[in-house]
Amino acid sequence: MMKKIAGRLAGLVSIAPAFLLSGCNNLDLLAPKGPIGAAEKSLIATSTWAMLIVVIPVIFLTLLFAWRYRASNKAAEYRPNWSHSTAIEVAVWTIPALIILFLAVLTWKSTHELDPYKPLESDVKPINVEVVALDWKWLFIYPDLGIASVNQLAIPVGTPVNFRITSDSVMNSFFIPQLGSQIYTMAGMTTHLNLLADKPGDYRGLSSNFSGDGFSDMQFVAKAVPAGDFDAWVEQVRGSGPALDDAGYAALAKPSKGVPPTTYRSVEPGLFEHIIDRTVSDSEKADARASKCSPVRQAGG
Repeated sequence: MMKKIAGRLAGLVSIAPAFLLSGCNNLDLLAPKGPIGAAEKSLIATSTWAMLIVVIPVIFLTLLFAWRYRASNKAAEYRPNWSHSTAIEVAVWTIPALIILFLAVLTWKSTHELDPYKPLESDVKPINVEVVALDWKWLFIYPDLGIASVNQLAIPVGTPVNFRITSDSVMNSFFIPQLGSQIYTMAGMTTHLNLLADKPGDYRGLSSNFSGDGFSDMQFVAKAVPAGDFDAWVEQVRGSGPALDDAGYAALAKPSKGVPPTTYRSVEPGLFEHIIDRTVSDSEKADARASKCSPVRQAGG
């Protein structure tokens, strides 16, 4: 009977990982395509292994004690007056303390190294992209190129991308898992993010903060292409599609779901700043004028 039960338990243990991972259809975080994503994958793995140094022995010892001190084991020593062991106390306090210290140093170091506001070191000149979270789509403005796109982000491979990010509506979160670093978007504020794709491909972008009825459709494709293909895409966009002026933006900003990728051959100058300014309250504008500062606030990620 015991052998039969043990066999069934072994079978369940062998198929348990399949059940645990059955909902993980897209493990983008574990397939990075850029230096930031790779560094974050390494950080996740290092932190997990460090914590398993405690978790695995605890699970093993729990099973060992349950087996050794079972009621049927008459050979187990019975010590009802036992209350202290210096060796056990040293082990249970020293090992976790060292792991916590290691994780603290790792967190401090990685927090500075992976600061989303920190420019990436590269010999290639970065491109600037302004991102606006709308209900329920993403607007990408290329201020230096004078073009824009909706739910489609094209970037050249090997080129750092400096994102300036805001929201025209509720709080949201911008995330390209394979490139790394999700960061929040807030109306009247700007956040910054620096990413780089080191391999060509189509990478899933999404909203990672619930923002209403159309949240599940608020996705886009980040296309990392060779520099020549990117230049060709820019020329193609400039030669077709509508212009994104104030009237066009007002229509775009209306709530809509499942919006297909769209491009704009030109963009109203200063549109990004105008979007931020229209969501800043009159009192904040008055305070900014009084202090002779811009009403645009910088938000942390």
